[in-house]
Parts: sequence; C-alpha cells; structure tokens
Amino acid sequence: MFMTTKQAAEKWGLSDRRVRILCTDGKIPGAFQEGRGWKIPADAVKPTDGRFKSTESLLNIIDQKKAELDTCRPLTEGEVARLIEEFTVEYTFNSNAIEGNTLTLRETNMVLQGLTINQKPLKDHMEAIGHKEAFDFVRELVQKQEPISERVIQQIHYLVLADKKDDRGVYRRVPVRIMGAQHEPVQPYLIQPRMEQLIMSYTESTEHIVTKLARFHIEFERIHPFIDGNGRTGRLLVNLELMKAGLPPIDIKFTDRLAYYDAFDSYHMKREPSAMEKLFAGYINERLDMYLSILREE
Repeated sequence: MFMTTKQAAEKWGLSDRRVRILCTDGKIPGAFQEGRGWKIPADAVKPTDGRFKSTESLLNIIDQKKAELDTCRPLTEGEVARLIEEFTVEYTFNSNAIEGNTLTLRETNMVLQGLTINQKPLKDHMEAIGHKEAFDFVRELVQKQEPISERVIQQIHYLVLADKKDDRGVYRRVPVRIMGAQHEPVQPYLIQPRMEQLIMSYTESTEHIVTKLARFHIEFERIHPFIDGNGRTGRLLVNLELMKAGLPPIDIKFTDRLAYYDAFDSYHMKREPSAMEKLFAGYINERLDMYLSILREE
C-alpha cells in the first residue's frame, strides 16, 4: 500500500533527496512521515509543476484519458476489489480527518477491519464505519445510475452521521455558523427550496462534469443543510456523480485541506468555481493516470 522515498525515486527517475523534498513540501498527496522516513502511497503519481497551462486544458486532457480508458479492457473483479479497498481506507481517513477525526490512516484501516483503538473516542470509530458504509451505498447507487435527489442525499447523510441518530438524514432546524468561513449558511426555512433549486440547476447544467460538480459542491456546503456531516456528505455526492459519469472517485487529502478551504473562499469572493474545479481536475487526472498505468503495463 505504501512505498519508501527510495522506491519512489527509482520509480519516478528522481533522486531520493528530491522525493524527500517533495514530501516535505506536501507535493505528494497522501505521503506522511513515520520516524525519520516517509510513507508514500503506492499509487502516488510523480508530481509535476506547471504541467498544465489552464484548467480548461486539463479538462480536455481528462476527456482524452477517459476516452482511452473506455477502450481498454475492464479491470477484473479482483483488481476492482483491491483498488476499492485501498481507496476506501484512505478516502475515509482523509474525509474524516478534514472534519477533525483523530484516527490515523493505520488506525482507520484497523477500525474498518473491526478492531477498537484504545484511547480514541467512540465517535471517531463510528465516523469511520459510517463513512465506509456510506461509500458502499454510493457505489450501489452508481450501479443503478440513480439520479441525484433530496432523498438520495438524505440517505447518504443518514449513513454518514452514525454517531448522532436523532440528526441522521434530517435537515437542520436551527441556524448555524461556520467558523472562519466567508459566508453564513441559509436559514432553516430556506433549506428545502434551496436544495430543490440546487439539484435542478445541476441537473440542467450543460457545463463540463468537473465544472458543474465544483459549483454544486460549493453551493451544497453553502446551504449546509444538515446540523453536522455536510462536508463528508458533500464529498460523497461528488464521487457519486463522478462515478456515474464513468470517472474515478477522488480523495481530497487532509494535507490539501487549506487549498480546499481556499477554493470555497475564492468562490464566495469571485462567484466562479475555478479554484475548486482545478482541485477536482487535478485529483481526477491523477486517478486516471493510475488506472491507465495499470492497463498499459500489460
């Protein structure tokens, strides 16, 4: 699941020192320090600087890579199961960590295997289990090509919020504030009409899937329909729609959380989703590279 800096250096044609610098600078998503060394995800893609001139060009590249992927033979059930298992653990860790969960990646993996971590809150355990169950449900919805709806959103949220049974799948009834955010969520009486409007706007949009998902995600979090679990639910919705469109799911890394937060602030100031669009596109491109690298090796 992980490789050392030396192994990454050999794989990417870089020096061990250069890989360590990239790790320290946060240029390798999912890499973390363990003792004096670094653990790098085995599927990590060689970092590139200034590779794409614009988000628009990256979207074109994504379309080209998806077209190539569509012509390749499908992955076997075993290959899919292995990739999904590895992705689910890291995705659960990162999405929960962004929201303050204290489980490490290794502890998250252990919890998902049914183990209990001493001195870690029960809430953190339940969040990990709930997120995995929600992602499993999302994959079922993808198989059915289930249209996005308020009912689907509430069903996903019900699974996400495993530790707060009274608030699961229910729109909030009280006003809330998000500390440090550039906006205030809508009042409770506006949630349902705004959600209806958001889903309609998304469904009718003719923008590129990445562009309209970036806009949808920001507006969903702006509405903040639930008392808790909005971020995790919102990121699951992004992956629901990506996978329905034949694109790989993305895992926004805990180490990239500042860029993720900045993308929200940028939208609220400029009223356009380019920063979030660029973030999403970068992750999608990396995932496509990973899948294509597996199939090209044959």
